Amino acid sequence: MYQAIARNRRNSWLLMFLFILLFAAVGFIFGEYTGSGYFGLIIAFLVALLLCFGSYYYSDTIVLKATGARPAKKEEYPHLVHSIEGLAIGAGLPTPGLYIIDDPTPNAFATGRNPEKGVVAVTTGLIERLNRVEIEGVLAHEMAHIKNYDTRLATLAAVMVGAIVLLSEWMRRSFFFRSMRRSSSSSRRGAGPEAVIMILGILMAILAPLFAQLLRLAISRKREFLADADGAMITRYPEGLASALEKISSQPQKLKNASQATAPLFIVNPFSTKGANNLFSTHPPINERVEALRKM
Repeated sequence: MYQAIARNRRNSWLLMFLFILLFAAVGFIFGEYTGSGYFGLIIAFLVALLLCFGSYYYSDTIVLKATGARPAKKEEYPHLVHSIEGLAIGAGLPTPGLYIIDDPTPNAFATGRNPEKGVVAVTTGLIERLNRVEIEGVLAHEMAHIKNYDTRLATLAAVMVGAIVLLSEWMRRSFFFRSMRRSSSSSRRGAGPEAVIMILGILMAILAPLFAQLLRLAISRKREFLADADGAMITRYPEGLASALEKISSQPQKLKNASQATAPLFIVNPFSTKGANNLFSTHPPINERVEALRKM
């Protein structure tokens, strides 16, 4: 278990490092392509910082409103409140805010920029379909995301994807307008270097958003394995979470308020409950997660 946790943490940060390199490469190519040099890279990072600032402070509020989550009242869900309070003590965390999503499909997610601002949201379907041990497994999984700062990492990855998409779009538009007004004799770099930069710019503008999204999904999948392992450590009962994952993934319904933007946050992909193993999946296959839990 501990080896799996260490490996997943290393892989997650390695992927984040590659993400930063990709972002820097897009910014550099954008600067070279537009003739602004390193200024393009500086502008790219300034835009990313502004996006990160907004998402850092308001991402949890946005996600809760987007999913229609409401605060859970202790008199309405006493067992749920007691469970999360007990798990928080066992995990050494502040008790996260607890929210309810009125949806018959069982699922859950965590958000918040740090443990002090952590929030766990569960659907009414999860409360109705899972037993108490399974619910505790799900809550522990989500609290593991908060403990490991996965929600912050996921937000940062999403923001960087958006920034790379914006840069790529600017590159495409810049290429269009420059090609309209550029004459064959006006290049200060010469025809050879100009053509090379142009080709690199076009390739980067097309491929960078795809690579960025793949890196984001890879980060999400690695963090799910880590949260499964950490959640099992909190409850000391991996079978509870394993059984919960099987029940959640077997439901044919789709979450009404879920979107492609919020899908990576949920414990099981709300749009692909079978968990197909492909490059564009936001989660690892359920059978692999269950198998890893039952080997603990």
